[in-house]
Amino acid sequence: MTEAQGPCEVSWFSALCDDDYEYLGVPDDRLKSSWEHCRNIALAAEDGGFDNILLPSGYQLGIDTTVFAAAIAPYLKRLKLLWATRTGEDWPPQLARRIATLDRILGWNAERTGGRLTVNIIASDLPGEKLPSAARYQRATEVMHILKTLLAGEHLSHDGEFYQLNLEPMRVGTLSGKPPLLYFGGLSDEAREAAAVGSDVYLMWPDTMSKVKENIADLTARAAKHGRTLRFGYRVHVIVREAESEARAYADKLLSRLDAATGDAIRNKSLDAQNYGVQRQAELRGAADGEGFVEENLWTGIGRARSGCGSAIVGDPDQVLAKLQAYRAAGIDAFILSGYPHIAECDLFARHVLPNIDHAPF
Repeated sequence: MTEAQGPCEVSWFSALCDDDYEYLGVPDDRLKSSWEHCRNIALAAEDGGFDNILLPSGYQLGIDTTVFAAAIAPYLKRLKLLWATRTGEDWPPQLARRIATLDRILGWNAERTGGRLTVNIIASDLPGEKLPSAARYQRATEVMHILKTLLAGEHLSHDGEFYQLNLEPMRVGTLSGKPPLLYFGGLSDEAREAAAVGSDVYLMWPDTMSKVKENIADLTARAAKHGRTLRFGYRVHVIVREAESEARAYADKLLSRLDAATGDAIRNKSLDAQNYGVQRQAELRGAADGEGFVEENLWTGIGRARSGCGSAIVGDPDQVLAKLQAYRAAGIDAFILSGYPHIAECDLFARHVLPNIDHAPF
């Protein structure tokens, strides 16, 4: 990692979507998504020194992201929130007002240069409907444009495929008077174009180093065609132990009570279970060696019991740090990390790896 890159953002993950286990695929009442448990994950991330925390959103899974974000905000003194919202489930002007309100509840960052809310835009269907991929991403592109216009305090005149709006901005905007950073992901051609046109941070799920570099080059070129630049984020699990053998043994333990049928059922719960990103995670599992590693220190076993982000960086502190630094050298600006159970792994990463990373919130 070169000094010229500056600090990266390091975030943790609060398991709002029924995604916390001691043994993957085995429900545990102590780790169910609840206000208390997810609050404690966020507090552990703040205590551990993380910059931000992803609050995921899933229609069929867990607890409501917006209500949780508003409730946790007064508990946090420094941590930012990366609040996920599903574009198929909201009306953009109301969404803009909700974002501005959450931004004000969270308050200023330490430098008082902006608020502490960032937004993960998900190009979702409305539950019960099924739009073609191109239409979903077109709708998401329109939503991002509407949000950025209204949250910049500008008049909106929008005549799109999905929304026709002529509006003044809300009376109450964000603390800075600017829109928050929009994080966005997706591997299809339509998703990449939506990200290039409307997002600020393009998010990737785990992949081989060569594919990560390929995706960064592709999105950089696409954004440049629109006169824009992007930052790049990487969402991945971690298993860090004092010795590599201990980390690999723990990875094996995580899967020790999982059967194939249970894993299939968990993956298929998500409304997004058939998208390009999920298919790519399945390809990685298929390309892995007999122990589930698709390349050095990147283990694909998580995806046997999870739809979406399905791999983990596994190793000792030096190996995990070296892997993150390699991603940094490739162009990654932000990491969204998690591990099982989330509070325990948060503490391990915070003690063994985070102090050695040059990091700060965006």
